[in-house]
Parts: sequence; C-alpha cells; structure tokens
Amino acid sequence: MIDVAKITVKAGDGGDGRVGFRREKYVPKGGPDGGDGGDGGSVYLETDKDLNTLMKFQYQQGFEAEKGEFGGKAKKHGKDGENIIIKVPVGTLIKLQITNHKYPNKSQITNNKSQTIDLVEVGQRICVAKGGKGGRGNWHFRSPELTTPRIAEKGKKGEEKELILELKLLADVGLIGLPNAGKSTLLSVLTKARPKIAGYPFTTLKPNLGVLEWKKKDLVIADIPGLIEGASKGKGLGDQFLRHVERCELLVHVIDGGELLTGEEKVRLELILENYKVIRKELKQYSKKLIDKSELIVLNKIDLLSKGQIKQVIDILKKVRKEVIGVSAATTENLEKLKKYLVFKGL
Repeated sequence: MIDVAKITVKAGDGGDGRVGFRREKYVPKGGPDGGDGGDGGSVYLETDKDLNTLMKFQYQQGFEAEKGEFGGKAKKHGKDGENIIIKVPVGTLIKLQITNHKYPNKSQITNNKSQTIDLVEVGQRICVAKGGKGGRGNWHFRSPELTTPRIAEKGKKGEEKELILELKLLADVGLIGLPNAGKSTLLSVLTKARPKIAGYPFTTLKPNLGVLEWKKKDLVIADIPGLIEGASKGKGLGDQFLRHVERCELLVHVIDGGELLTGEEKVRLELILENYKVIRKELKQYSKKLIDKSELIVLNKIDLLSKGQIKQVIDILKKVRKEVIGVSAATTENLEKLKKYLVFKGL
C-alpha cells in the first residue's frame, strides 16, 4: 500500500496583454485595441471514493496546468488555460509548500510557506495552485495625454507548490496488537473482508478495511499491521501505518490467548500484560492523542484455553482498567457480544 507521496504542481501562467492598434479602411487614426491575456489554469485536488492508495503518484510526480493565451486584436481576450483536477483518496492529508522557482527544477525548491489541508469528504475539491492572471492589453493604458500607448502587461506567473500527500484511512474501529494476535482473522469474521492470513509474523503487510453490518448498523473496521516494540521509531512495519490509527474512534487491542499455552503459566500471564503495555507505549511515543482514545481489549483464541485460564487472563488484563471481552475468531464464540459492543457501547 502506497500511503505517502510527494508531487509538484504548477499552475498555468497568465497570457501577456497585446500591444495593438485598430487598422480599418476609412479609419485613418484607429486607437489602441490590444486585448487582455487569458488567465492561467489552476490545479485542484479532488477526493474520489473509488481510490484507496496513492499508487499512481509513484509514476507521475509533476502536474502542470495550461497557460493562458496572449491577448488578441480588436480587444479580444486571450483564451484562459484549462484547469487540471487530480484525483486522490478520501482521507488524504495535504502538506504543501509554496515555491518561487521555475517548474520542474525540484533542486531549487524553497519552503516559503506551509499549509496543511485534510480531505475527509467524498467529492471534496480544493485549489492547491492558482493560475496566474492575464496581463492587460494596451487598450487599458489609453488617455488624453497618451493616445497611442505601446505598453501592455505581462501575465502573472502561476503558483508552483511541492505537495506531500499522506493517506490516513477513515475507519471507526482500528484493530491493533502484536503480530499473529489474530487481527486479520477477526476482521474476516466480523466483516466481509478477505485479508491474507497465515501462521507467521507480519503476514499483513498493509492495512485492510472491512464493514461490519449488524442490525442495520454499519461500522468500518481497519486491521492495522502488527506492531512491535520500537515501531514508533521505525522498527518493523508499525511506523508506516500508525498514522491510520489516528482517525479511529475506538481502538480494539487484540491479545493472543494462545501465548498462555507455552512455558510456565504464571510467567506467560505476566508476559501477556507486558506485551499489552509494549503496544501502549508505542502508541504514546507516536502521538499522545492515541492514548486518550477509547479502547477495548479482546482476548482472542479462547477456544484453546480452559475456563480457568480465560478467567486468569481476563483478571490480569483488568489491571489496566479496560473492558475485556474474550472471543474466538476460529469458532465465532462471543462474536455477537463483541459486535454489540462495537456498534453501540464502543461508539
């Protein structure tokens, strides 16, 4: 999944105004009639619900709108340049810098001004580079003192900007946790999504989205690829996808109940709690806002545990004062309870 891209956009320059004079039969002293230049085309970004990655910007990084045409004779206005509309996914965050250098020499780009724009609605359109205004023809400069002006304005340069596009998924619920906790399997049984599932770490290499439909309620759920200790600093895959957690209203922290089956039980119970704290630490280091989000802990794979073991794990997880629900994605045990929480209490 490509969720970050850098592009350069250049709006069209305005056309130059014309220096011209009226030349007609029987009009020996025609006055100035140079027309105005056309305005340059602008560059727009517009969200498209059918796009879900920034892949296309890997192949095209430069976009330039059409220039305005020169002013014509007989006060005719030059043709305006065509605008260009660049389609992006819903949820795209735009970070832009204005530049003063000629496109497309990126080595000369300077950051004179920065701005951040968030596109979160379908069909939302915004102008990111405004076309230059066309210059005035010499007709505008006539006066009783200057009856034959031989001056006209040059068209204004169109804006040029370097844009950083960052895609953040729009989901109500984000599934987080260590690799192999069963997040993808849980997503597949809660929704109609069909993510890649395998019994080895980092099976999920990109976020997956699914829609939970329950009792006429719809909920978008995102499976965030497995986090590990150090993810917020670039270790593993987590730092690439933590940005997608920012938009989620509820975080579902999936715990692998199968971890209790190996080694000394008391040690494994403590390790489960420590693993939970590791993920919480990574969220906090990435952004303190993530820690303040509503959170539900889901103990997965309870079909592998005895009732006593399930109670032990839930009791130790309750030390962090979060709601805990035990489920089995494999047997669908307690899935209805989880769906009800997500749809009603969780949001």
